[in-house]
Amino acid sequence: MTAVALSASPLPPTLGLSVLVLNRSFVAVHITNVRRALTLLFRDLAEVVHIEEGHYAAHSYESWRELSAMRATFRGPDEDWVRGVGFELQAPRVIRLVACDRGPRQGLRFNRRNVFARDGNICQYCGRHFPTSELSLDHVVPRSRGGITSWENIVCACVACNVRKGGRTPHEARMALVRQPVKPKRSPLLTIKLGNPKYASWKSFVETAYWLAELG
Repeated sequence: MTAVALSASPLPPTLGLSVLVLNRSFVAVHITNVRRALTLLFRDLAEVVHIEEGHYAAHSYESWRELSAMRATFRGPDEDWVRGVGFELQAPRVIRLVACDRGPRQGLRFNRRNVFARDGNICQYCGRHFPTSELSLDHVVPRSRGGITSWENIVCACVACNVRKGGRTPHEARMALVRQPVKPKRSPLLTIKLGNPKYASWKSFVETAYWLAELG
C-alpha cells in the first residue's frame, strides 16, 4: 500500500473539500474533508462509495486507486484530484465507515456558521455579500431591549451596518431588513452543498428526515 502524501495545514484546496460520511448502514452521519477521508481509507477504516450511471460500488484504498488510474484520462468537470507520489487519486465524495453504527446528531445547531449559511453571507441590512471575516451577528431587537439570542432575532450584518444600527431597532435606525430571520427548515450548510454539482451524489444518502440533523 502506498499512501498519498498529505501536507500539513493549511490544507491545499482539494484536501479541504467536503466528503459525506456514512455509517455502516449507509446513513449520513457526518461531513469531513478529503484529507481525513483518505486517512480513514488508507487505514481500512472506511471505503469509498462511488455512484456511476445509477450503480453503487464500494472501494478499498487499492481498488479506488486502480479506478482512479483508469479514469484519469476521462475526468469529469465536477471531479477533483489529489496528487500522490507518482500517481493521482480522485477525491472521494462519499465514504462509509465500516465499523460505525451511530446515527446523525439530532437537532440543528444555532451557531455563527449556520447563521451565515442561512443568510448566504449577505448583510441583512445593506444586502451586500461579504466574506465571513467581514461579517458579524446582530440582534434585531437589541439585548438591552430584551432581545434574545435566537434564530428569529439574529441576522448576518456587515461591520458598517452593525455600527450604524448600534443599540437601536431597525425601525429606529431606519434600516429595513432584507428578510425576516426565521429558523431554517433544513441544515443551511447541507442545503448549500446539495446545490453544488460536485456533491450531487450526496442526494442519494441524505433523506429529508435527516436534513434537520447536524452533519457539519
